[in-house]
Parts: sequence; C-alpha cells; structure tokens
Amino acid sequence: MKKVTVYSTPTCHFCHMAKDFFKEKNIAFEDFDVSVDLEKRKEMVDRSGQMGVPVIMIDNQIVVGFNKPTIVDLLGITE
Repeated sequence: MKKVTVYSTPTCHFCHMAKDFFKEKNIAFEDFDVSVDLEKRKEMVDRSGQMGVPVIMIDNQIVVGFNKPTIVDLLGITE
C-alpha cells in the first residue's frame, strides 16, 4: 500500500474533495492542517515549492491540487 499524505487547510474546498475521495476509495492518508502547523507548512513548501493547498504526496510523488487523474494513476486504482 502506498503512503498518502495530504497537506490541507480547513477552508479549502479542493482539500475536502481530495480527502472525501480517499475515504470513498478506502485509501488511508495522513492529514496535516498547514494553517496551524507551521512545521508541516514549511515541510510542504520545501517539498513542493508551493503555498497552495492541497499538496498531496503519494509515496515520494507530489501532486499539487486535487488532480484526480494523476492521483488515480499514482495509486493504481480505478476512478
């Protein structure tokens, strides 16, 4: 099983869509609220070069935004 990490904020619509998608597909993920966790925010920016959320890591691959086709491909699942 691949390791999935989501860097998100509570007010981000696309963050909620991504997390709902993972829940619907029974994909375990770790979620970090970068609006309050400054250490994880720095980690997100260092890894992705992005301030926008969500930033999703699937193993060592970074997906910026809720790019469903890329996420499905990286996870090897069907949409």
